[in-house]
Amino acid sequence: MRIEAYSQVQQIYSNNKVNKTQATQKNNDIRDTVSFSSIGKDIQVAKQAVSAAPDVREDLVAKYKAAIKNGTYDVSSEDFAEKILANYEAF
Repeated sequence: MRIEAYSQVQQIYSNNKVNKTQATQKNNDIRDTVSFSSIGKDIQVAKQAVSAAPDVREDLVAKYKAAIKNGTYDVSSEDFAEKILANYEAF
């Protein structure tokens, strides 16, 4: 067995290895950016509009309050029955 042959092969492979690493350049000009799609922007506008709108439509409520107070508010019994049946049919 020839040991020197092994050491010669080892020298060949060890000389071919690159032991140097390249330094990375720091680039401070790169910044993260965020962009929203047009649908996302539309949703945001809709959310703002809903939050700005009142929960109760005072113009309609005032009309019915005045009719009830004056005694002129009349509910059709047929319409009332249809609404009740529509609610029970949903179950």
